Amino acid sequence: MPAQAPAGMMHFRATAAVAKAHAFEVQLPSTRVVKEPIGVCAMITPWNWPMNQVACKVAPALVAGCTIVLKPSQNAPYSSVLFAEILEEAGVPPGVFNMVQGEGGRLGQVLASHPLVDMVSLTGSTSAGAQVTKAAADTIKRVSLELGGKSANILLDGADFPTAVTHGVLSMMSNSGQTCTAPSRMLVPAHRLAEVQAIAVEACKRVVVGDPMDPSTTMGPIANRRQFLKVREMIQVGLDEGATLVSGGLSKVEGTDRGFYVAPTVFTVPHNMFRIAQEEIFGPVLVIIPYRDEEEAVAIANDSIYGLSGYVFGSDVDEAQRVARRIRTGMVHLNGAAVDPIAPFGGYKQSGNGREWGAAGIDEFLETKSLIGARES
Repeated sequence: MPAQAPAGMMHFRATAAVAKAHAFEVQLPSTRVVKEPIGVCAMITPWNWPMNQVACKVAPALVAGCTIVLKPSQNAPYSSVLFAEILEEAGVPPGVFNMVQGEGGRLGQVLASHPLVDMVSLTGSTSAGAQVTKAAADTIKRVSLELGGKSANILLDGADFPTAVTHGVLSMMSNSGQTCTAPSRMLVPAHRLAEVQAIAVEACKRVVVGDPMDPSTTMGPIANRRQFLKVREMIQVGLDEGATLVSGGLSKVEGTDRGFYVAPTVFTVPHNMFRIAQEEIFGPVLVIIPYRDEEEAVAIANDSIYGLSGYVFGSDVDEAQRVARRIRTGMVHLNGAAVDPIAPFGGYKQSGNGREWGAAGIDEFLETKSLIGARES
């Protein structure tokens, strides 16, 4: 995906910019508060946005003065090899950045439990986050987690529906749906459900599924066989539950003779209790859920074990912001706003703890010390 590698550079540039004004020391009336590097940081990163996830951890850790042991995903290791070569050529001192390759289920446990590791930063599934937290517990180290999501996309009645629905569908299908912040639940006024379905069908027709090396392709295959089978299983679950299939499904994608391809799929369900509305699918599967009024929309959005991201489309940004403040997620995109590389990134509930990106990302790798009685020199 064209955004994959540039995302890594984006984080290095953003981190360098905010570091210049970062408050590493603050003077109180009679105390000097200083921020110090936390120490040795183990980093465990996933396959779906490898350079994004690696850079948003490594860049702030280097700025903070920490040493690093990176364990990239065994399913996407090669970009991290190139990344390590770049850091060496850039002059990062020996021993500051280190990388180990291998199976996450084994190495993750070793790194998280090791007494010489001061902090673990993991991006991955909620189950992986739980395992790493348990492994780290005996040594009482800091654990920063960015985990799964099932983000709600609330379309308020005053929104521009052709724009909002199309944006929601295309955002969901980006990266073949393999994004933790994907707007996988679209919440719409019940009396506009038929209109939304029609727009969603037309939006899916704009998605060109095929060879990722073809410039005309807008959605490539699922990353691996295991994930492909899981996505197909969840589509079948939706069908078995009685969800209404609006677009896509299990049929073979035209023009794809080989590869793990799934058509952009849209379901509608009458309520939020369907498995496909509760579980993270991590594929190009959107679930549309009707609501009666704003109160119910907010209740549905918050009715999830996850709380990573959210989306609100309103008649204007002020209306969207008013509703966004009621959603229990770490981030909310207003009226289609793109990501902000210096804004805190992270979630509530089982979507993890801690924050990445920008100044908040630097703080994750710092300890706070109070020098009581000290004055500014």
